[in-house]
Amino acid sequence: MALDLFLEELRRPAAGEARQQRLYRLLKQAIVDGRLGAGLRLPASRRLAVDAGMARNCVLHAYQQLLAEGFLVADRGGTRVASLPTPSRLPPLVPASGVLSRRAATLSASSRGEPTLPFAPGVPDLNAFPWPLWSRLLQDAWRAVGARHLAYAEVGGEPVLRQAIASFLGARRGVVCTAEQVFILPGAQAALDACARLLADPGDLAWVEEPGYPVARNTLLAAGLTVQPVTVDGQGMAVPDALWRERPPRLLHLTPSHQYPGGSVLALERRLAFLARLVPGEHWLIEDDYDSEFSHARPLPAIQGLRPEAPVVYLGTFSKLLYPGLRIAYLVLPRWAVDSFGQALGELHRGGQAVEQRALARFLDNGRLTRHLRTMAPIYRERQQVLRAALVLYFPGARIAGGDAGLHLVLHLPGRAPDTAIVAAAAGQGVAARALSRYSADGPGDNGLVLGYGMAEAAIIPELVRRLSVAAAQAEMA
Repeated sequence: MALDLFLEELRRPAAGEARQQRLYRLLKQAIVDGRLGAGLRLPASRRLAVDAGMARNCVLHAYQQLLAEGFLVADRGGTRVASLPTPSRLPPLVPASGVLSRRAATLSASSRGEPTLPFAPGVPDLNAFPWPLWSRLLQDAWRAVGARHLAYAEVGGEPVLRQAIASFLGARRGVVCTAEQVFILPGAQAALDACARLLADPGDLAWVEEPGYPVARNTLLAAGLTVQPVTVDGQGMAVPDALWRERPPRLLHLTPSHQYPGGSVLALERRLAFLARLVPGEHWLIEDDYDSEFSHARPLPAIQGLRPEAPVVYLGTFSKLLYPGLRIAYLVLPRWAVDSFGQALGELHRGGQAVEQRALARFLDNGRLTRHLRTMAPIYRERQQVLRAALVLYFPGARIAGGDAGLHLVLHLPGRAPDTAIVAAAAGQGVAARALSRYSADGPGDNGLVLGYGMAEAAIIPELVRRLSVAAAQAEMA
């Protein structure tokens, strides 16, 4: 009877699945479910092929696969179902209340929205990138590929890219380093994770900006560190003296060039004050140079360059300069930490992307990246100016923050509608704003919107802001 029901199911038409695969899948499932019991003799391959209306080879392949996996056994009597635990004999499954670790439960969730929609923060103008040139550089790199470039990369990355980055950072950001101090990693999050695991131990204290970058905070939490949010004001992270005495950090994560999301620039006095507090072996300052690439005012030099031998790790990425999917970031370590960090990193991380790294090195060495930045800088400045004017028009009474660098502004909202509701309504209008309240580690923060203008052309920004105002009105009435 069970076999008859199985054959009836097998004869039903099923589009998009090969007959051999369907027979294998249905037989296996019927055995696992206990519908075909242990010891049941299956039809000979010829007979099953006729009954099921398929080629005998299909039946033979399915039988052979299930024999190899142990679901069937063959003897002189033919092919039989193996004796396996049936679901009725297995212990009952009770759904777990928490399917992930306690560490995972501490990670805050944030709605990112569609990254290529207008006003999505953290995305450059992907349409303006010189794709034909980049494609040629990749092709040139592939033509020069040898066996070494297809294996794991050496610790630290391709030497030509490490040298190119050292020269680029020295010229543009005042970073003082050699190529040996540069380490290439697959993205800023991987670079920060390496810092958390190699420069601190589980339970160590890490200071982060409040409000701050949720991905950075979550990365430190996932590495087992204890995170202490520290309030940010108009001049960057403001640390009370009592906090230094009572809860000194092992790691200190800063975005000094353009604080994310608030947009403030860490004052020079505070940069020097941090350097004066840092003690090698006790503290590490991670200088996340987020959004420094596009400065609309005179930029301050990197903290690392003010005191190159201090326990400062300079972190950067090419996500804004090129495109986020490239996944190439870098760390600059003090000279005295290079050997020990490199040895530990080699055990933690296996590098790759040799072809992309070599293409990027040529992009840097030939000055093409600098030219691309010079081309995009006035375009982004115009977009910011148009966005400011439209926000003043459609959101009177709201406060606009940021703008000295980077590709986003913050709109602080005085209304009653929560920013999360406005973001949800804006998605229906084709606008991907981000809720400012989601950037706070200590519960909902300030009510506002983080608006990126990297992917928004100046001509359409006023209409996009109008749609955003409609979404705010909808949220207000809800």
